[in-house]
Amino acid sequence: HLHTVTDAHHNVAIRAYFVTCNTISFIFFSEIQVFSTSKPTMKVTVKDVTGPNVINVEVVETATAKDLKVKVAEASGVEAEQLTVMFGCHALKDEEVVSVAGVQDGAALEYVDRRKFILWFSEVNIDDVPRVGGKNASLGEMYQALTPKGVRIPNGFAITAEAYFYFLDVVGIRDDIKTILSDLDITDTRNLAERGEKVRKLILSKPLPPLLASLIFTSYDALCAEFGVEAVDVAVRSSATAEDLPNASFAGQQETFLNIHGHHSLLQSCKACIASLFTNRAIAYRVNQGFDHFSVGLSVCVQKMVRSDVASSGVMFSIDTESGFTNTVFVTAAWGLGENIVQGNVNPDEFYVFKPTLKDEQHKPIIMRKLGAKQYRMIYSADGSKSSVRNIRTQKQDRIRFCVTDDEVIELAKWACVIEDHYTERRSKYTPMDIEWAKDGQTGKLFIVQARPETVHSQADKRKLRTFHRKDKAAPVQVLAQGQSVGARMAAGKAHVIHDVTHIHDFKEGEVLITDMTDPDWAPIMKKASAIVTNRGGRTCHAAIISRELGVPCVVGCQTATESIENGEMITVDCSAGETGVVLKGEVPFEVNETDVSTIPETKTKMMM
Repeated sequence: HLHTVTDAHHNVAIRAYFVTCNTISFIFFSEIQVFSTSKPTMKVTVKDVTGPNVINVEVVETATAKDLKVKVAEASGVEAEQLTVMFGCHALKDEEVVSVAGVQDGAALEYVDRRKFILWFSEVNIDDVPRVGGKNASLGEMYQALTPKGVRIPNGFAITAEAYFYFLDVVGIRDDIKTILSDLDITDTRNLAERGEKVRKLILSKPLPPLLASLIFTSYDALCAEFGVEAVDVAVRSSATAEDLPNASFAGQQETFLNIHGHHSLLQSCKACIASLFTNRAIAYRVNQGFDHFSVGLSVCVQKMVRSDVASSGVMFSIDTESGFTNTVFVTAAWGLGENIVQGNVNPDEFYVFKPTLKDEQHKPIIMRKLGAKQYRMIYSADGSKSSVRNIRTQKQDRIRFCVTDDEVIELAKWACVIEDHYTERRSKYTPMDIEWAKDGQTGKLFIVQARPETVHSQADKRKLRTFHRKDKAAPVQVLAQGQSVGARMAAGKAHVIHDVTHIHDFKEGEVLITDMTDPDWAPIMKKASAIVTNRGGRTCHAAIISRELGVPCVVGCQTATESIENGEMITVDCSAGETGVVLKGEVPFEVNETDVSTIPETKTKMMM
């Protein structure tokens, strides 16, 4: 039930339902209640909530009863065939007359062209970032262009940024948000947390406009019908209009909700996504990147889930994440849903695939594989649980084996090349990609669930080469912790061990962050850190991605760093010596050399490193 409106004298109540199918918006008049007699000639006007478009529903007098005459007006580029007015279960054609007893003059309803607020993946591409955000635009681009090339993308739809701004204006909270943020100070983490919480509570306290809610429901029902289930499981993800840009990843700034079923849970998740545009980390990141809070819109992605909870999932890059070497695909994998890898909750399996031999069946393109601990497995929660997903300990027999086969790694690597080639052609410049994938345990098929441009090596100045090394390599050093290195750099500072994100307020500029793992809630202090060290995570986890973006050294997967490093002691983080990064006791002297590669003469011998 969407809307009830009356005329100026409260004589007529009209209840309407809005239903959408593909590009057609339907308006259902389910009930017309008459409280008094009406004038001989009347009109019921249906107005577009987002523009000047009008459907004229004209009521005419007959000898026996009132008749409803439908006139669909064409205005502002909206064609009549895109809009169908429904009376009960009957679709009224243009100029058709049906009998309606006693309708009052001046009654009004609202409608919106479904495509203003809801767009299916088949209707969007990478040019639609301002409308549906980076995540949705990329999914639509791949769904349309790469599905024919054999790359599988789960279907879904986008709730547009225009719908987000419509919500803010209808419930009247835009100015309230501006007032709350008027004295924002992102350098004061308590100030940031207080203002972020106020904005989120304000948004969550307001209902979604009925018109928007109805369009979401009918789109979800269409997705359910496509997969032949009553309440299909979907992922509900945020897609900001300034997200996944080539020079700003906005990695994990907004929320994601997995294994969502049914109308109520879907609506709650969509509203939580909207509120997450004002998480502490998202607010701070926008300020740091120079974005106005209302220049960034929030689109919501509703996508069919891949049942990787009973299989595996992961992240892959079409470039080496550390060296920037362009001829490899770096694939990571872990059991269960992929959030564990993104969050750095597990140490995943890792594979390097050599691109030039991918198409050559005589050679084996996998040039390195490394077994990860895969400590946890994220699965669906049982029905009725408070959370839709949960983590369980990975069984020992699964921890000691790879969670994908060589053939699956090769198929993923081929897809990574197809995606990279497509975006390179679209942008007319080399575009390495950061890609999330999932394996459906029920069908055994692989899927791509997200892809964005890589934001570090693609933006780096290839002419400048900076190298870090210890001044006295022969001097004895004490290693406090070691793990996988991220960023070929070194940094020294005072260790600040933090076990919980609620204790980040005392973190000082230039300190070294030591923690179990990071997620986007840690973002406000990560920018202050001279280096980052975590117990868990791999080279594609949140801590690794953000540290590369910030240009600070990071050591992930140290296992016991929070125990072996004392809070407050001076340490040096060294990621300069290859794939193993170390944390050294004390301030170890080091130097930085910068080489202008463009001044080095070309060799007569071809070289590959």
